[in-house]
Amino acid sequence: MRTDERIKWLRGTMAQRILVLDGAMGTSIQSYKLSEQDFRGERFRDFGRDVKGNNDLLNLTASHIIREIHDSFLEAGADIVSTNTFNSTQISQADYGMEDLAYELNREGARLAREAADAWSEKTPDRRRFVAGSLGPTNKTLSISPDVNNPAFREVSFDWVKDNYRQAAEGLIDGGADLLLLETIFDTLNAKASIAGIQELADETGKEIPLLISGTITDLSGRTLSGQTVIAFWHSVRHAKPFAVGLNCSFGADELRPHVADLAHHADVPVIAYPNAGLPNEMGDYDETPEMTAAHIRGWAEEGLVNIVGGCCGTTPDHIKAIADAMQGMRPRAIPENSIAMRLSGLEAVTIGL
Repeated sequence: MRTDERIKWLRGTMAQRILVLDGAMGTSIQSYKLSEQDFRGERFRDFGRDVKGNNDLLNLTASHIIREIHDSFLEAGADIVSTNTFNSTQISQADYGMEDLAYELNREGARLAREAADAWSEKTPDRRRFVAGSLGPTNKTLSISPDVNNPAFREVSFDWVKDNYRQAAEGLIDGGADLLLLETIFDTLNAKASIAGIQELADETGKEIPLLISGTITDLSGRTLSGQTVIAFWHSVRHAKPFAVGLNCSFGADELRPHVADLAHHADVPVIAYPNAGLPNEMGDYDETPEMTAAHIRGWAEEGLVNIVGGCCGTTPDHIKAIADAMQGMRPRAIPENSIAMRLSGLEAVTIGL
């Protein structure tokens, strides 16, 4: 099935039921307790820097593990699997001296997810599976200076961030991703650079590139790290006409709910939400059980807040199975039709004309 046919199928399915995204790739990788040599593999055996912790490198050096993780989430009931490419930009890979691998990491990450999704689609032909190419926020910010003595200083430029995302997006599309998932956005200006890079790629290739946009809030006030409210964030990215917009990571589902509800009230596109399994404890582990997470998210569905749900940090295949089971029989959120108005944003949202 061609990509455009899969997207048509996806849109049709999303109109009928709530779709399920997969869970935490990082949590799953940690469960393997891999060594430095496991990360290096044969190809990077003599590489001059430590690479343990570069999870995206496993697309090249331990692809069987990444495939196993994709399979585990698909078996649990995920409709969409996200690629193991959260840090596969030149900016993020610079921490390991592996900037030159950025395109390859994205292409191979998408290929692995594509193979898994296609295999499960063959097993369940009445239920197709899809691939979302993960684009993380990078470890740099365009909105905030890292130097308290020089508020005008930036480590990266808008064009450099844009070009990084364009390259990553190209690798993901070449590897077989159906959609791109711009996720865990803490700085909206970074997101706008990403959108510009993806749109540039779409214009050059003539391909439709469906985009999921998911922000993250950093405290209970409901603001991103760069200071925007959830609705100001939506006003800032709505020009991209995303396939869906939403929130991920942040806190557990209970604390995230009011912010998802706020977005669901304003966004005239589908809403995606995938929270952590609560907040980590003092040991860095997550105590929220699959049943607890699923119960919270079922509540969101009963209130008509969501179209796509899943899990972020700390969520395992058991969490995703519990969420998928809880979504059985749940109707997807109805998309509101907003009146025409001028919608602006700074740190706050402003609507003129209503």
